[in-house]
Amino acid sequence: MPAVPSQLGSPQGELSVRVLAMPADTNPAGNIFGGWVLGQMDIAGATHAISHIGFQVATVAVDAMKFYKPINVGDEVSCYTRISRIGRTSITVIVEIWVRRRRQGNPMNVTTGAFTYVAMDDDRKPVEIKNKTF
Repeated sequence: MPAVPSQLGSPQGELSVRVLAMPADTNPAGNIFGGWVLGQMDIAGATHAISHIGFQVATVAVDAMKFYKPINVGDEVSCYTRISRIGRTSITVIVEIWVRRRRQGNPMNVTTGAFTYVAMDDDRKPVEIKNKTF
């Protein structure tokens, strides 16, 4: 399970995606829509997995996703990724979202989740992952 924000003093892993939260991405309450956040995390996790294993991937599970604080319009949203497990054909990536609020300097962890992907060959069939190191 990913660590809770009080245990994280700084982002863990490598920066995979950085984007600004925009008004078009809000829910009716005015916060950034959770589905948009999930999409950014999935892109970040998949990008990290692909670069590590050298195959395309398909998302098969999102586990233990937690929203600690809302993301606001104008926040700088950064997705940090690290591998937590590599199986025969699957790879699990922990994704943390850290935001920097407008006119504030200190980033904070607002969301963490574990994303599992299956490695796919050119025919979109599961393929064995040879590189098990991380």
